[in-house]
Amino acid sequence: MKKIILSSFLLLAFVTVNAQTVTLNVKLKPIQTLVVNPAQNTVNLEYVTKDDYANGVASVNADHLTVYSTGGFQVKVKAADATMTNGTKSILVNTIKLTPSAGSAKQDAATYVPAFNLSNVDTTLMSSTTGGVNKKINIEYKGAGADAYINNYIAGQIPTVYATTLTYTIISQ
Repeated sequence: MKKIILSSFLLLAFVTVNAQTVTLNVKLKPIQTLVVNPAQNTVNLEYVTKDDYANGVASVNADHLTVYSTGGFQVKVKAADATMTNGTKSILVNTIKLTPSAGSAKQDAATYVPAFNLSNVDTTLMSSTTGGVNKKINIEYKGAGADAYINNYIAGQIPTVYATTLTYTIISQ
């Protein structure tokens, strides 16, 4: 028995341990998505009464935008042109105000700008220092009051429509 134990120790003495290592990398790439609520792809500001022309018309779009972002981000908006034209008449896009606010799924560490005039230049409407998953943003659109559009109706058109395309973008920060 002593010979077996001694033989086992001698055999183990000549065995070498070969350790191998593995490098594990976790590679995180930036992802930003911004989706406009499909039920709100068209926003209408309809002037129907004298009060509408006098006070302006608003459209509140709850959960208008949905954001997914790895890390901090900014959301910007811009109109296609500085004016909305119908025939020989036009309305300046900067007569429309946008007001962003937190939607039903609020973004942590978010800053929303107060109401601002629409422009054909990128304007930041909110920013966040942290990422978020399916966070919602409300947008209120408000057309001018004070009878600003009183001379923009064109006879025979019911209704007279002035339109522009808005582009929302998300960028990492």
